[in-house]
Amino acid sequence: MERVPRTRELEQRLQETEEQLRLFQRISRMMARDQSLQEVLKGIVTLVAEHTHCDSCLIYLLDKDELVLCAANTPHASTVGSVRLKLNEGLTGWVARERRLLSISRQAFRDPRFKLFRDLPEDSYEAFLSAPVVARDRVVGVINVQHRTAHPHTGGEMEILSTVGEQVGSLLVLARMDPSVVEEANHAELALNANSSEA
Repeated sequence: MERVPRTRELEQRLQETEEQLRLFQRISRMMARDQSLQEVLKGIVTLVAEHTHCDSCLIYLLDKDELVLCAANTPHASTVGSVRLKLNEGLTGWVARERRLLSISRQAFRDPRFKLFRDLPEDSYEAFLSAPVVARDRVVGVINVQHRTAHPHTGGEMEILSTVGEQVGSLLVLARMDPSVVEEANHAELALNANSSEA
């Protein structure tokens, strides 16, 4: 009797793992294409929103000592590029400053670290999940996922957002490189020189 529920549970976990893998594959393929950084960031927030079934996915990137809203899955034409917060402001600033994932399943707007931005409808959303965007072991931004209603975040959702944050960080490093540098580089020499300098 116990075998049937156990089989269903394993099948469900396998399906969730396959969906996560597809998400990471799609993001990796976007990163490998010759697209503008803005197009790729917009694609990433759209994919994350679809996968997590959230109401909002936002990416903030660091500009000196401020986090700037740079991508949103919802139409935020007037707020992208204009919403800014210091590293000591709001839940998003806390995630960047502390370099830690943050999960709040209900009433995120009541958290003492919360900061109200009147231009963002997400300020009234219940659930908040946020991970740092990391490039070469430095925090360079934050990615947020929000639900309008209470939503307990699973370990899988937390792992997904942390991994996407790392992918976005790698994307930002790649975006700084001129395409001609990639074409002209001797990749084998780079790898072998890196190995010999570590020895």
